[in-house]
Amino acid sequence: MKNKTATLLSLLLCASTTLVAAPISPTAADGRKLNFDFETGTLRDWTSEGDAFEKQPVRGDTVAKRKGPGSTSGHQGEYWIGGYELVGDDGTGTLTSIRFKATQRWASFLIAGGDWETTRVELIDAESQKAFFKAFGQQSENLRPIVVDLEKQVGKEIFIRLVDEQKGHWGHLNFDDFKFHNERPKFANEMEPRKKSSVPEADAVLYEGLSPEDAAAKMTVPPGFKATLFAGEPDVMQPIAFAIDHRGRLWVAEAYTYPKRAPEGQGKDRILVLEDTDGDGKFNKRTVFMEGLNLVSGIELGFGGVYVGAAPYLMFIPIADGDEPKPAGKPEILLDGWDYERDTHETLNSFKWGPDGWLYGCHGVFCPSLVGKPSAPESERQWVDAAIWRYHPTKKIFEVFAEGTSNPWGFDFDENGQLFEESCVIPHLFHMIQGGRYHRQGGEHYTINSDETARNEKSRESKSRKTIFPYVYEDIKTIADHVHYAGDKGPHAGNNRSDSAGGGHAHAGLMIYQGDNWPEEYRGKIFIGNIHGQRINMDIPERKGSGFVAKHGKDMINFNDKWSQVINFQTGPDGGVYFIDWYDKNQCHHNDVNGHDRSNGRIYKVTFGEPKFEKVDLDLKTDPELIELAVSEKDWSSRHARQILQERALKEPSIKHLLGHPPVERRGYDPTKKLRWLWTANALGESFSSDYFLHRSTDYIRAWTIQLLCEDKQVSPKNLKGFIEIAREDESPVVRLYLASALQRLPLENRWEILEALYAHSEDADDHNLPLMYWYAAEPLATVDAKRALQMAASTKLPKI
Repeated sequence: MKNKTATLLSLLLCASTTLVAAPISPTAADGRKLNFDFETGTLRDWTSEGDAFEKQPVRGDTVAKRKGPGSTSGHQGEYWIGGYELVGDDGTGTLTSIRFKATQRWASFLIAGGDWETTRVELIDAESQKAFFKAFGQQSENLRPIVVDLEKQVGKEIFIRLVDEQKGHWGHLNFDDFKFHNERPKFANEMEPRKKSSVPEADAVLYEGLSPEDAAAKMTVPPGFKATLFAGEPDVMQPIAFAIDHRGRLWVAEAYTYPKRAPEGQGKDRILVLEDTDGDGKFNKRTVFMEGLNLVSGIELGFGGVYVGAAPYLMFIPIADGDEPKPAGKPEILLDGWDYERDTHETLNSFKWGPDGWLYGCHGVFCPSLVGKPSAPESERQWVDAAIWRYHPTKKIFEVFAEGTSNPWGFDFDENGQLFEESCVIPHLFHMIQGGRYHRQGGEHYTINSDETARNEKSRESKSRKTIFPYVYEDIKTIADHVHYAGDKGPHAGNNRSDSAGGGHAHAGLMIYQGDNWPEEYRGKIFIGNIHGQRINMDIPERKGSGFVAKHGKDMINFNDKWSQVINFQTGPDGGVYFIDWYDKNQCHHNDVNGHDRSNGRIYKVTFGEPKFEKVDLDLKTDPELIELAVSEKDWSSRHARQILQERALKEPSIKHLLGHPPVERRGYDPTKKLRWLWTANALGESFSSDYFLHRSTDYIRAWTIQLLCEDKQVSPKNLKGFIEIAREDESPVVRLYLASALQRLPLENRWEILEALYAHSEDADDHNLPLMYWYAAEPLATVDAKRALQMAASTKLPKI
């Protein structure tokens, strides 16, 4: 049986990759096989001019080594032409083959690289010296086959010419394996020849290289808004992350070491504290909190210190607070194992406290990490490449919250605690659900907890140590009904050419506005930074089923400056929004330490009208005052008050009793305040009436009650019985979504009845999330009782299951 299975598998694999007759190698006049697959390891039969193809061919899959798991060159044999691999994107030149006779009607070759008219493969008629066929890459390093019809050239002499006239972003060409065929070959991953350029004209951007003051003045904002320069070089440079403390001060991480971690003890990154003491929108007090940090990428404040991401570490630095805060001790390494050698613009970033009291962050697809506590063995570590992750500040637990997407650098929670994340290259916006598996830019899905890893240990990759999760089958896609790039040649081709669509695919920073300064029409909207578009996009989320559809809103801000690169932004105490601008002529990540301008950096503040200035220090508030702020609709105050209460409860457990007098159901709160009360109760460790919150409240409150009850992966028999009832009877797809998510945290024996009830909801068949989330929860049951799992799947009203 094993041999039969292996035979069937090999047949399926062959069928999935290619259906092609035996290829024929072109030959010279003397019958010698031409070096068109480069397996001689030389450029024999080719002439190189310029420096684009110097020292070629490349040996082995250097793309996988350079970019990590999930990336591949896709070449055949041992050698290939890799335009970037030896000289980068700035080389130019040609690589021309000798003449040879077209002996067959059909030909094919592998191509990748830049999708420009200036990075191309040409087939040329030797007599006329004119190109009769041109091919271009698709902004990918992965070589793919393209087929050429040579009907009019059969019997004639032709030659091949590789042309690279492009410098900068994707300014290179990859090529391999030119072959003839006596019948038209078919490839599963075949590229269609591009007949006509569909890239729009370049966007007209008015300015570049502006001074900080001019940059703020040239910004286009909606009527009634104003942009102020809060700080600029030389007072702040290379701002990569920031956080706002309980006094409204900005803590800014400056990244001088990026893109490569310096040798130990030679880091040059630092953290500044900037304060506006008179309310004019500009800082007038500056403190250097700490210097000598190394490859900083994320920062957040809480629990008496500052959490710092600096791969390979997540660190905690205690604060001696006051008017000029200083470190109160050496950095404590909480976690290590974060990758710092590959695409360091994707490493741990965008720290933010969640409504549940966990510290959340992003991590990108081409930074393979194996994260755990210092000195922890591999068995106690978690693989991370593309994910939203979270860390509990007191329980010291690290988890992957949701897996997938690309290289996110921004997320936020809306007023109902729904997490939205931005991405690059792939479509730009995702509604992230705990335990969800999402569309990936590259690579395979992996196991996200120790139970999954134990079940799939045999699928662990030997070199990377990534444990593949082979049972996803389908992942959750974007919620956006649009993209921010133009044309039909892929996202990169729209960079600097997508003005009408939103500015391009490269995003950084996401904020859901929930302050009280901007007009009401902006509240609840999703704002996303667009690097190549030098602007802030707006997406409008609309409820649909268990999730959302995001509509294309009008761009909020255009910086009108090619060098502008806003990478994060958030709301301050007065409702104004702060933006940190990396500001650099170079817009793309690369590993050349000299390729970045270290002398620039700006922070802007955008407000509507004249916001009322009021000095704040929430640490001075009493416990009852903080509780009122924690349930208020003013999001900045609510988040910070809840965090302070969570910190105080560690020293004063009696605080939680203030929440219960009178009980929340008798307080007359609206649904928003009730939900924030629930989050605050959880932060304080207060028990709450599961009967009330599970059955007599709004759907988001019921949903969050389920998540919080399952946080510790243990549920009482009473609540488990309630979950079965909810699975059968609750009319809200949001509640069923949270129940499916929570099931992944429960023992397998507790899932059966709940899933059987969820499987019966035929109205969920076309939901964006539910069939897949049900499957993710059900998948391991087949390892316990395959017969019952199959019977349950066969009886479901959900076709995807």
